[in-house]
Amino acid sequence: MASLVDWVLSFFRGLFSSKHLEICVVGLQAAGKTSLVNLLSSGQFSEEVIPTVGFAMKKVRNGNTTIKVWDIGGQPRYRTLWSRYCSGVSAIVFVVDSSLPIGAASYHATPSGGGEDAQLLLAAATAGGDGGTGSIAEAAANMVDPWLIAREELHALLERPALAGIPLLVLATKNDIKGAATVEEVIRV
Repeated sequence: MASLVDWVLSFFRGLFSSKHLEICVVGLQAAGKTSLVNLLSSGQFSEEVIPTVGFAMKKVRNGNTTIKVWDIGGQPRYRTLWSRYCSGVSAIVFVVDSSLPIGAASYHATPSGGGEDAQLLLAAATAGGDGGTGSIAEAAANMVDPWLIAREELHALLERPALAGIPLLVLATKNDIKGAATVEEVIRV
């Protein structure tokens, strides 16, 4: 873990001569944004992470460099805030969860809606009786591929004129999980 932290910090230090940097970390919900920010700020990883509601900010000091890291929630209702927080920063980190199978069901029912958690949809589909709404296939058919949504959100962010010229790092997390997307697959998406 320490080598990842050192690499990310040296990456950002190498991009800029400034001693004060601001980085905005964005991506879909549960991609690992908060875990990354916590790892950068404390040097430690924790599996117990509370989802970010809105945004959080942490300052990371490394040598003479202070990095203000903005962790912006990935739920659909917060994605409209991404461009505001990304405007004027030194760099943007777009985090994707590589453990999600490409073409798999999404966390939310629609790309732009306030969507439901896929687990709730699947639970409702399989509950039967009062809580059942249909089959797993029907529930899955109503969900959207998270890779598609991530790509659309990243492209929408990059199309913002105010963000032109800001360095971007796309960071695929959870690549230690069996079946995670390869680097080549992430690049293709």
